[in-house]
Amino acid sequence: MLHMSGDIVDRERICRCLQTLQSTSPSYLLLASLDAARAQLNENPETIFNKAMELAVETKNHVKSIPGISMLESSSFPNFPVMDPLRLTFGFRQLGLSGYEADEILYGDQMVVCELVGTQSITFAINLGTCRKHIHRLVSGLQHVSATSLSVEKVEKRVEHSGLAPFADINISLNPREAFFARKRKVSIGESLGKICGEIICPYPPGIPVMIPGEIITERALDYLQHVKDNISGASDPLLSSIVICDM
Repeated sequence: MLHMSGDIVDRERICRCLQTLQSTSPSYLLLASLDAARAQLNENPETIFNKAMELAVETKNHVKSIPGISMLESSSFPNFPVMDPLRLTFGFRQLGLSGYEADEILYGDQMVVCELVGTQSITFAINLGTCRKHIHRLVSGLQHVSATSLSVEKVEKRVEHSGLAPFADINISLNPREAFFARKRKVSIGESLGKICGEIICPYPPGIPVMIPGEIITERALDYLQHVKDNISGASDPLLSSIVICDM
């Protein structure tokens, strides 16, 4: 749903773009949902999010006192104009946990479902249907994660996850078109180092490809993929024991 006000954007250009991208078979359930949400916002636009905002602030205040759990706040980005106050992102690096590990604990113990999980953090969404009972369950779950992970055994086995991040040292051997039409073969993951990747390998979440066709496979990328292999989407081998390469 696009909201256009005044002449800020070129409406004809928007229409041309929509003709290129939009479906000729829209989901009428989705359209009805969007219209219902619009009507709900129109009834009391000034106060409809007040309760959700209060619950978000309450959650942040509770989590600040939990040892080992950090929180993404606007103060971390002084040059960024605004952050969504209803999206709460918590980090678990100090506990030696990845976001995936913390998410498993939260879901297994408290049935808390996150919006997005990453290598070092989890993001939760507060919405109009969130109530204080949900907040208490989330806070209780985070307290449990902290208490169990701060034990002596956990601290001694702490794992550093800072190297498991998107990479800047990408080396492209073939452009995507060349890689698409190149002959390909499947090799074991151990044999793939230094070869040209022939498929898109993408952990989800966050849904950002780690390797794309035409890219040289590096040790750093393979180490990262081994860490997140339970969350791989779209790879020819979902267990990631093998990788498709360009046979050059």
